[in-house]
Amino acid sequence: MLHFPATLTHAQASACLQDLGQALAAQPGVAVLDASALASFDSSALAVLLELQRIGARMGKTLVVQGLSARLLALATLYGVQTLLGAGVGPVAGDPSTAV
Repeated sequence: MLHFPATLTHAQASACLQDLGQALAAQPGVAVLDASALASFDSSALAVLLELQRIGARMGKTLVVQGLSARLLALATLYGVQTLLGAGVGPVAGDPSTAV
């Protein structure tokens, strides 16, 4: 399982993308990214997430994201990229409507 850090802003984005991209390469066909620790972020978190999806797709892998906060999904909606998160998104942390 891959993990987003607690803080992911522009200052950390390149290093985070590099680390998670390498970790993604070592995962089997379906990789799970846990975003539940992400507490402090800016739009760079979305950029990293979308690029990881592209990297995974190029490798023939599916990236399933779990634990996205309502705040990050709201940011994705604001930027109009929520549909790009698509079916690869698992239950949202703290959202009772997505409880399984």
